[in-house]
Amino acid sequence: MDAAVHDEAVRQDVMQAAVTKSSPSVDGASASRASELDDVAQTVSEGYSNEEPIVSSAGKQVVRRRGDALRTVRFLLRKVATAGIVVVAVLIALVTWDHYNAGPWTRDGRVRVQVASVAPQISGQITELRIVDNQFVHKGDLLYVIDPFDFDVALRTNKAILQQRMADLNVKDLQSERRRRLSDLASSTEEKQIYEGNALQAKAAVDSAQQQVRQAEINLQRTEVRSPVNGIVTNLLLREGDYAHQGATNVSVIDTDSYWIDGYFEETKLARLCMGDRAEAKLMGYPAPITGRIATVTRGVSVSNAAASTQGLPNVDPVYTWVRLAQRVPVRIAIDNVPPGVPLVSGLTATVTIRDGKNGESGGLLQRVLADLETSFFGLIGKASPRPGCIPGPSPPQR
Repeated sequence: MDAAVHDEAVRQDVMQAAVTKSSPSVDGASASRASELDDVAQTVSEGYSNEEPIVSSAGKQVVRRRGDALRTVRFLLRKVATAGIVVVAVLIALVTWDHYNAGPWTRDGRVRVQVASVAPQISGQITELRIVDNQFVHKGDLLYVIDPFDFDVALRTNKAILQQRMADLNVKDLQSERRRRLSDLASSTEEKQIYEGNALQAKAAVDSAQQQVRQAEINLQRTEVRSPVNGIVTNLLLREGDYAHQGATNVSVIDTDSYWIDGYFEETKLARLCMGDRAEAKLMGYPAPITGRIATVTRGVSVSNAAASTQGLPNVDPVYTWVRLAQRVPVRIAIDNVPPGVPLVSGLTATVTIRDGKNGESGGLLQRVLADLETSFFGLIGKASPRPGCIPGPSPPQR
């Protein structure tokens, strides 16, 4: 194809030269000169009538060598490109396999929080409700008030009883003191002991009355129910006029200072987890990750086969011996930083990824990649070596 292109170019050059030579004499040429030009044009046309290029054999060889070289280069480029694509595909497959099968990450994560269940310590009718649903409250803020009338009356009554007992104690102390100063002829020993015992009984009655007053004061203070934590009131169904029962929860406050994230990791990935490792958690719908660290690893999960059945015998479920599902172990992530605009709502789903800080500090990129692939391969076949000192073992028994 390159030779044909070259021949066509030579033909066009010859035709152009013939036309160029004829152009200066066409304007004033005679009839004989015009015939000579026609003969030249006919000769040129006859020379190309059989599509035979006016090219030497040496030119044909040069053109052929160039075509062969171009074909060789194209062939080599195709081979190199194919090999590069294969290498990239293998690397992508290895990285993907490492990430999905043995990488320390899980989609099964949940945002968790502590909830303070507020219950009154006394019973009574609610006369004031100072909160609304989803309201933020500080520790010590008033939530609601129970009718204090009965408790105020009880406090006043106990104070009156205390004054009565103190007066009785004063009289009996004076009687006992007078009998003690009398001689044995004026008062017998038995009589002195009786008056002394009466004074002691009066003193005990005063102490009891004082405790009753303190209890009445505490009960009166308990008519004002306050928040035990900083948090948000949730699912409030309480209304003024409701009757509050002692010990029955009627207000729930989410402790906003206690959020954490639980990542439920497969047991095959525990060998790659370490206490204190940096963790990232992405909530569904929010691209910015929440950062934290591994705080604790749950040391026990429920075993269904341990449940007792009829006659107290263990109930063991049949399983396929060639299929074993990895158990999931909760790992608690302590939250260090929450990006702006990302809400913490208990129960939200999170994708938790563990970042090993030690591997990122030492060794080159190739060494870290090889180490990760080795750990992934041995972890997949169940022969991964755990990182030493990551998850502390049980403490030895005390002797």
